[in-house]
Amino acid sequence: MVERRPLFHLFCHFILIAGILSVAFPVWIALVATTHSNAEFATGSPIWFGSQGFSVFKEILSQAGTTQNSAISINRMLFNSLVMALIITIGKLTISILSAYAVVFFRFPCRTLAFWTIFFTLMLPVEVRIMPTFEVVTNLNMLNAYSGLTIPLIASATATFLFRQFFLTITPELIEAAKIDGAGPIRFFFTILLPLSRTNIAALFVITFIYGWNQYLWPMLITTDTNYYTIVMGIKQMVAVSDGVIEWNKIMATTLIAMLPPVLIVILMQKAFVKGFIDTEK
Repeated sequence: MVERRPLFHLFCHFILIAGILSVAFPVWIALVATTHSNAEFATGSPIWFGSQGFSVFKEILSQAGTTQNSAISINRMLFNSLVMALIITIGKLTISILSAYAVVFFRFPCRTLAFWTIFFTLMLPVEVRIMPTFEVVTNLNMLNAYSGLTIPLIASATATFLFRQFFLTITPELIEAAKIDGAGPIRFFFTILLPLSRTNIAALFVITFIYGWNQYLWPMLITTDTNYYTIVMGIKQMVAVSDGVIEWNKIMATTLIAMLPPVLIVILMQKAFVKGFIDTEK
């Protein structure tokens, strides 16, 4: 019997609503700011829509430059961010699932040591190893290139660990049945493991896509050519104005546009994302 506690339920709903409002309020302010001119925005923080409407979105998406202080279009920066996020995501998933497959299903010397070596790299995020990584990228002439933006960020110990934990739940009976049916390592991987891993792949796809899309420090270090600027870098460049007027309405509009792809990915893959973390029995 479920105990009825209306006050507790009311308190839980209050906390949830307060959390939603705290997250949604900055987005609301950014949306309202896009409808005001810079002069109106400078007088205070408007809380309702202005007279300009949403024409600023059409303006920044159609013109060659994002603002008077930027020489690269938002469309180009969005394309760069999309390419970077997709390459990082696909690369992470491919390398991680193959690494986990090798560690779990193949017998070779120092197999456990290899896994723990991969796992210990969790203690070394990109910020810690950024200088030696930058040196390697420079020596390989990958500055101002998509390869330099993506390859150093592809390896993922977290995804390898999650795939390994899932592969360990595969029953020996299923493996033996595949061997009896004549399935070799490649066929077993593509016909059995990949279909069983689709929810895990979907969940990690969402996480790694957002990770790649929101990258700022690494692209800023290795990119000097504006043709390779990402949307996150572009927003920073729009704010960093030494001499001129900061066009806050265009900055807010660009920020909202930059939020859309990750939000759409989460919405479209929400069911698979949740199932990938809670459905551990399959």
